[in-house]
Amino acid sequence: MLFEIENGRLRVAADTLGAQLMSIRSFGLEYLWQADPAYWKDRAPNIFPYVARLTDGRYTYRGKSYSLPIHGFAPRSDFELDSRGSESMVFRLESGGHTLEMYPFRFAYFITYRLDGNTLRIENRVENHDEKTMYFGLGGHPGINVPLDDGLSFEDYFLEFAPCPPRRIEFTSDCFITGRDEPFPLENNRLPLRHSLFDNDAIVLRGVTGPVTLRSEHGAHSVTLNAPDFPVLGFWHRPWTDAPYVCLEPWSSLPSRNGVVEDLETQPDLISLPAGQTYKTEWSLKFL
Repeated sequence: MLFEIENGRLRVAADTLGAQLMSIRSFGLEYLWQADPAYWKDRAPNIFPYVARLTDGRYTYRGKSYSLPIHGFAPRSDFELDSRGSESMVFRLESGGHTLEMYPFRFAYFITYRLDGNTLRIENRVENHDEKTMYFGLGGHPGINVPLDDGLSFEDYFLEFAPCPPRRIEFTSDCFITGRDEPFPLENNRLPLRHSLFDNDAIVLRGVTGPVTLRSEHGAHSVTLNAPDFPVLGFWHRPWTDAPYVCLEPWSSLPSRNGVVEDLETQPDLISLPAGQTYKTEWSLKFL
């Protein structure tokens, strides 16, 4: 079921399935990728409780093996609308039979979409309702249409970074981490877009400080990702295609190491939330 919020600058729609954003419009322009299955059938999945892939699709916890799909179960779970005002809406997912089979923790997971002028703020809140520490990763995966301006091409755009020395995390060909990374040089703090950038799948960076803006020197529209609490940012479109979008992805953690079935209690970059506690974080997209 779709729900909308608007404030005169932005109109945003989200679905209860996955609490996924379905549309972000401003003065008639659609910014959000609209799920053309020829390229990618999603639009903006919410990632929880694990980021990206697990080796063999499984992990262990206290000696027992569990299976999870890529990016966890949140993208295909039915959320409830917890509350809605004219400029904000909150979706809720609670643990139950379908989650406990995959993830042995009792929790409530909330996603809030809030409009703030020309900025969409996305808050993630996790409540641990269990009697033990829970371990998880989370993040966002919104696809942004490129080009955003009539008469421009994909190659007219670039990602503009605040001054920083990012490092690219090395992945295997089947998208697991090797444990290595290397400097990722930018051109005057910019990464010019070309489709071949993604032929080896996502560009995943650590060490990015400050916002990242998708824009063109020749266009009037831009999108800025600001995710100060997230240690990893990913940029992606479907490999070996001319897909007309780019995903701007804040990640709290990394996928499994190559060849390693991870133990949830010992994977070092996961969020650990003690019993009865709440974790909250926010990221945003600004549209100009």
